Amino acid sequence: MIALGTLTRLEHPEQLALLREADDPALVASTVEELLRYLNIVHNGRLRVATEDFEVAGQTVRAGEGLIMVNEMGNRDPEAFTDSDRLDIQRDARRHVAFGFGVHQCLGQPLARMELQVVYGTLYRRVPTLKLATDLDQVPFKFNGMVYGVHELPVTW
Repeated sequence: MIALGTLTRLEHPEQLALLREADDPALVASTVEELLRYLNIVHNGRLRVATEDFEVAGQTVRAGEGLIMVNEMGNRDPEAFTDSDRLDIQRDARRHVAFGFGVHQCLGQPLARMELQVVYGTLYRRVPTLKLATDLDQVPFKFNGMVYGVHELPVTW
């Protein structure tokens, strides 16, 4: 998430400038939440079984039927997030489901948030000339597992 979030920040210089210029812990926290929503690095659907009949989006789901809840789709739901395909570090993205939802949430999320806030709150100010050392299409992405990311992130400064 650190490398993928850094790549995303470098590919959105206007958003990076907002973060770099503000010495605001609230904006750093907002940046972390928005990156978690926007990137949603865990790509595995949550498998559930309906315990009773219900309707969702005009479709009836019957008790006993299987469901696959896909977090990354929920995090791009235009009814939950206006202009959901756009990165906006000033957005209130706290309702994202990158760590799961309800009783099925990642226990490590407080630590992950803290680590990301420390990194994103210091890296770009300490290394203001940080940039990609290669073209974006040369960055090797991870597509073959539960966690999406990059194998390496060549940078220079």
